[in-house]
Amino acid sequence: MKSFQVVCTVAKIDPIRRAEIGREKRARTRAQLVAAANSLFARQAVESVTVDDVVKEAGVAKGTFYVHFDSLEAVTAAVAEELVRSFDELLQPGRGSLTDPALKIAFGCYSFIDKALKDPLWASVVARLAAAAPKGGEIARRRLFEDLQQFSKALPDDGVSAELKLEIVVGIMLQILRALGEGRLSSIDRDAAISAILRAIGLNAQEAKSVLMRLPATPMSDNSSRSATK
Repeated sequence: MKSFQVVCTVAKIDPIRRAEIGREKRARTRAQLVAAANSLFARQAVESVTVDDVVKEAGVAKGTFYVHFDSLEAVTAAVAEELVRSFDELLQPGRGSLTDPALKIAFGCYSFIDKALKDPLWASVVARLAAAAPKGGEIARRRLFEDLQQFSKALPDDGVSAELKLEIVVGIMLQILRALGEGRLSSIDRDAAISAILRAIGLNAQEAKSVLMRLPATPMSDNSSRSATK
C-alpha cells in the first residue's frame, strides 16, 4: 500500500515538473529569439530584417518563431520592451534624488551616453528602434517631458513649448547614440554634447557649465572620470 502511495505521489509531481520544464524551455527560446532580433537590429536597418533572418540568427526553426510571435512587428515590440526596462533601470536610482529639473535632464542624458560608451551595441539598437518602435521609449519620454515642463516654468518665456523641447532633446540624443554606436564619437565629446542640449533648450553657456559641474555620479561612471575632462 505504501509503495502504491509513493507511485501516486510521483505521478502527481511529474506532470507539474514537466509543465515547469516546458515553461522554462519556452521562456529560453523566446529570449533567444528576442536576443537574435536585438543583435540584428544593431547591425542593420530594422526594416531590412526578416523573420528568416531572426530564426537563422537564433538557430531555431521558422515554426518555432510563430509559437512565440505572430509577426516580426511583435518581436520588434518585445525588443523595445526590453529597452524600456533598461531605460528605467538606468535612470531611476539617481534621478529620484535630484530636484533641479535642469540637473535631472543633464543626468538622464549623461546616463544614456555613459551606457552607450560602455555598450555601443545597446546604443545602436536604441537608435535603430527609435523610428521602427517609437513607443519603446514612452516611459523615458514621459519622464523627460515632466522634467522639461518644470524646467520651462523656471525660465523666462522663450516661446518654445515643452513639447518642442522634448523633440529637440530626443532628436539630439538619438543622433549622439547613433554616432557612439558607430564609433564616430567618444567620451571626449560627452560634456560638449550635454552642454549643447542644455543650451538648445534655453540655458546660456555659463548656466550649462554650472549644471555640468553639479552633476552627481551617473550609473555607468564616476565623477572622477568626468572631472578629468573639465
